[in-house]
Amino acid sequence: MPEELRSSEIIRRLSVAYPNARIALKYSNPLELLVAVILSAQCTDQVVNRITAPLFKKYTSVEDYASVEVAEFETDIKSAGFYRNKAKNIIATANLIKEKFGGKVPSTMAELITLPGVARKTANIVLYNAYGITDGIAVDTHVARLSQRLGLSANKDPVKIEKDLMQIIPQKIWGSFSYLLIEHGRAVCIARKPKCKICTLNDICPSAP
Repeated sequence: MPEELRSSEIIRRLSVAYPNARIALKYSNPLELLVAVILSAQCTDQVVNRITAPLFKKYTSVEDYASVEVAEFETDIKSAGFYRNKAKNIIATANLIKEKFGGKVPSTMAELITLPGVARKTANIVLYNAYGITDGIAVDTHVARLSQRLGLSANKDPVKIEKDLMQIIPQKIWGSFSYLLIEHGRAVCIARKPKCKICTLNDICPSAP
């Protein structure tokens, strides 16, 4: 099967299997989304949602995050893992948003990646889910693993994987494509022992036995 047709078939089958694929993080505005995504680094979405439920009641504005003492904020997010670095980045990001962006979370890739703790993955998630902008493809651990297993990319670096995917995935679904791979990565194509026998892609996957 030609690569272009194979990638289209992957998208079609995953869309059927996971019609409700979407972001699992809970948020109500761009700032909450940005904070949640920073917290989600090397941490499950379920844990992040447990942390942010009380966090978003305590901190409701950029000013709240910008003015909190680091030690207090570390305590608030301690169960997220790597909480010291995340606390430092979130507070610094809030200050930069307040001082440079008029208190509003930026809506461009170039601006977002200037924020502490924000690289392309986080920026892509915020742009797509908060502003409906598809500037790239968010590559997390699931997307990276499945891209390699499905033969969509031979690279291991997330930025290079993203570039490979952007060449073969239609731009109109860049934002949603990540969530199709994430859902499949959680349900079937798991890290240690993929369930190839029940996989809807097993006949077009180069990694299938």
